[in-house]
Amino acid sequence: MTVDFKSCKLNEFLEYKTLYYDKIDFTIVKSSWELLSKEISLPFVIHIVGTNGKGSTGRFLAHYLFKSNYKVLHYSSPHIIKFNERIWINGFDVSDENLEIAHKYIQKLLPFNLLEKLTYFEYTTLLALFLSKDCDYLVLEAGLGGEFDATNVVKNDLSLITTIGLDHQSFLGNTVEAIAKTKMRSVDNKMILGYQVNSCVLDVAKEVKKELKAEMNKEISIKIIEDFNKYGLNNKFADYLKRNLHLVISTLEELNIPINLELFDELTLFGRCQKIKNNITIDVGHNPLAANVLLKEFENKKITLIYNSYADKDYKEVLKILKPIIKEIIIIDIDDKRMVDKNNLVNIIKELNIIIQNEMKIDKNEEYLVFGSFLVVEKFLNTMGLDEE
Repeated sequence: MTVDFKSCKLNEFLEYKTLYYDKIDFTIVKSSWELLSKEISLPFVIHIVGTNGKGSTGRFLAHYLFKSNYKVLHYSSPHIIKFNERIWINGFDVSDENLEIAHKYIQKLLPFNLLEKLTYFEYTTLLALFLSKDCDYLVLEAGLGGEFDATNVVKNDLSLITTIGLDHQSFLGNTVEAIAKTKMRSVDNKMILGYQVNSCVLDVAKEVKKELKAEMNKEISIKIIEDFNKYGLNNKFADYLKRNLHLVISTLEELNIPINLELFDELTLFGRCQKIKNNITIDVGHNPLAANVLLKEFENKKITLIYNSYADKDYKEVLKILKPIIKEIIIIDIDDKRMVDKNNLVNIIKELNIIIQNEMKIDKNEEYLVFGSFLVVEKFLNTMGLDEE
């Protein structure tokens, strides 16, 4: 079917865009941004890269900036329920009307060959860049991350490095060191290093600083957070969220913005270790780093895990980590080609001697954790008719 990329509406346009790819061609989004950059000026750009914690760090920061009377756009991915969640402007998800305005502008500006080749994420990134033109700050969350991520087409004023671990190895590298290097090579000016499980990440930061100086004559500075118990933060936030908050506070200090910890208390983070019922917690994490965080949050408890996984994730390791807190597991069926074959998942669960519950039934006397990806949380919420509370 031939698609008229120069005239169709945004929802139709995105239906024909590639969501996932085997390799990254950075030249397409770079050429597109070169054209768009001649038409708009960007605000102060804060780029967030890492394996875990990018979304919560970005939203904490954007929320605080907005409450401090700055105009701010927070770009994140993926969304849980609705596409608009990806672009948050001054306290609200972007409206359909403003999305369409941005889409029409970019449609007219870019030639057909670029519109045709841009991926879903790349095009969404361009929408966010256009919509940020009247803001004071752009909080820009990387996708896969790294120097060839679509978000790295713009020069960043400040880079925040969240926890880095093994994930997306086929794109980023097979070791934590390699992944950290790929991500940190996106830094343009200064990086603030958040909480790290792997001590090697600090060494990589120093190595990247030298490399960028030698290769591109970039002078990069590094700020390292050493105390993650410095501030008395609201106990409604999980421990890992408190660590992310320390990165946010360090960023605000860097920007010379006064700190009022109470401003954070107003925020509820959708899908980040969030209790939507007294006995139901949802979390969009999907890798061993996230599993270890949840193991700590639910220690000394037994939960029913509602779970599924992408095939390229280390689901066996995730389940091994969570096993001490699992009473039984419910596999939530998801119709997506990226999900692991259900028979393979069942075999792993049996190998780990975890009980499988075949019926999706919520007992008010049991504790539930919905975990495995954004898709898992989305499917659960839709299936059970539950909304964010």
